[in-house]
Amino acid sequence: MNDIGGALSWGSLLSFIKGLGPDSALAQELGQSKGWESTTKTNAILCDICDLLQAINNNLVAFMSGGKTRRKTKPYPRPGRDKDKNERKLGKGGLALTDLREWIRRKQEHGKR
Repeated sequence: MNDIGGALSWGSLLSFIKGLGPDSALAQELGQSKGWESTTKTNAILCDICDLLQAINNNLVAFMSGGKTRRKTKPYPRPGRDKDKNERKLGKGGLALTDLREWIRRKQEHGKR
């Protein structure tokens, strides 16, 4: 926000805001996104469809081969999930308490400027 009026003109900011789509965080915050015009869940839905098609294919192959079951297919990779374990992962690991305090201190100092 410090750049408005300097490096970023008010007109540029207005153009940027007008160009935001219905799936933007601002439209959702203002309650203008109705859900159907939003594309935020499209990738998750496509991954679910892919998983269902793989399961159907497995069932058809098992039926056609006389009941011999195949090994279970792996779910389609999703962002934020460990590929091998299909567990949700965020970040690279734990954050030491001293590092967290240092980060908070720097954020507070930056906010005072």
